Amino acid sequence: MANVCFLLADGYEDSEMKNPYDAMNEAGHKTVIVGLEKGAELKGKKGTVSYTAELSISEVKVADYDAVIIPGGSAPEALRVNEEIVEFVKQANEQGKVIAGICHGPQVMISADILKGVNATSYIGIRDDVKNAGSNVMDQEVVVDGNIITSRTPKDEPAFIKEILNKL
Repeated sequence: MANVCFLLADGYEDSEMKNPYDAMNEAGHKTVIVGLEKGAELKGKKGTVSYTAELSISEVKVADYDAVIIPGGSAPEALRVNEEIVEFVKQANEQGKVIAGICHGPQVMISADILKGVNATSYIGIRDDVKNAGSNVMDQEVVVDGNIITSRTPKDEPAFIKEILNKL
């Protein structure tokens, strides 16, 4: 089974964390929630679920994980300004790890500069940013390009989850 790292901060889109997280666990994968600070309680923007950061970004090594999942909402904005998060995603890409971002999740990929020449999708509000990062933007529920998986909104979660599980 795979080791799956969820990068999380306050303000994530509740279902975009809960549904992939539950699906990975149900499939038998080992999941860990990585935040900016170990032990921090992280709340979703709708307040339906909250999680605790099991590890801080300074405690993790890319080599220990097979996949990195970045839920959307406003959390990616808080994550992308952290150099360790950006470096982690950059290294994960260099090592060919699965990197999956939904909604605003690709913002972290933009900061890690891993979308040049990649087919991707995202929430409409950051579509121009994804395009300006050098990506070929496609308006589809899920886009898989090599190790990178992207989706647009909560309604795309089933396809997003299915593709992550296929890769693992």
